[in-house]
Amino acid sequence: MLKNKSVLLGVTGGVAAYKTIDLTRRLTENGASVTVVMTDAAKNFVTPLSLEIASGNKVYTDLFGSPMAHIDLPARSDILVIAPATANIIAKIANGISDDLLSTCILSFRGKMIIAPSMNWRMYENPAVQNNLKTLMDRGVIRVGPEKGALACGEEGMGRMSDVRDIIRAIEFQFAEKDLLNERILVTAGPTREYLDPVRFLSNRSSGKMGYAIAEAALKRGAEVTLISGFSPLQRPGGIKFISADTSLDMFHAVLRELRLSTVLIMSAAVSDFMPAEKSDNKIGKSGEFLLRLKPAPDILSEIGRMEKRPFIIGFSAETGKKIGNAKKKLREKNMDMIVFNDITEEGSGFDTDTNKVVIIDKIKDTELPLLSKDEVADALLDRMAEIKA
Repeated sequence: MLKNKSVLLGVTGGVAAYKTIDLTRRLTENGASVTVVMTDAAKNFVTPLSLEIASGNKVYTDLFGSPMAHIDLPARSDILVIAPATANIIAKIANGISDDLLSTCILSFRGKMIIAPSMNWRMYENPAVQNNLKTLMDRGVIRVGPEKGALACGEEGMGRMSDVRDIIRAIEFQFAEKDLLNERILVTAGPTREYLDPVRFLSNRSSGKMGYAIAEAALKRGAEVTLISGFSPLQRPGGIKFISADTSLDMFHAVLRELRLSTVLIMSAAVSDFMPAEKSDNKIGKSGEFLLRLKPAPDILSEIGRMEKRPFIIGFSAETGKKIGNAKKKLREKNMDMIVFNDITEEGSGFDTDTNKVVIIDKIKDTELPLLSKDEVADALLDRMAEIKA
């Protein structure tokens, strides 16, 4: 999404400036060309050399070192990102002050601008700062954060710069084709837990990474997204309606509640096939052999597939081995529109990995993909869905 895009990154004098090395490195890894403009204050927290190494480009700090840089740099940039954005630079942008290279670049830039505020919570809550932020939002400046958390001063409060991942996500969002604006997509992710007693449960190895990637990809492409997730260590994505679902019954009821508002259902959650026939209200004691009787858990896709009015349905089929026939059988029997098959025994494919190797199966053709990141798989899945629905 960022390939061949030019990012002008403004770094100002906040403690969070050290994070811009990682931000720059990750942007370049995603294909962007990053040019950094630093204020004098920023050099107290991170060196120009560090950012030059991370970006592979010259770092600019002096208004008069390159007399036309304040015109040339913005003119050849696709997006301007200020991270960290201190109270000082926010005030300058709001009031048109241009007394250094970065502020003059900002004044001459004509594209999309993203700011990632970072400051002490007292400064952030100051009415002047809030007024300046409102002015920028009214002008169309995109704000990422700040977040509440531990601050450099040792206090807790609102003012911490957003995670690098969230800043990159906001940048990608600006470049994504908005081809799903009319879709309301319901995504399920993660595992379910089936409880034996208040302490023990049956579950599986799903991390939720594939479902979360699908939800974020759909959001970037303009869809209204709801994510229903079992337990997952992943950070909840912003801009998405999020619903927690612990057991298969929880997920079943949550899906039914949201279904009538959805045009697409993508069931990437690893919902349990079985659940205990009985659940003990007390912890089961250790006393020799223990026999466990199971019963089928709700089959969410089968129930929805039988509905007269249903959304476009995409399911997943994780198998051990190349049992693609099982996936095709599920596609027919559960009345789905698409199913994604993956062999979890293949290297780099399956649970708790950042990559996946899948076959996208629909009623017209099979599309086998090479080993890709889960973000790339998510976009390929949405591409095929859009083709079929067109």
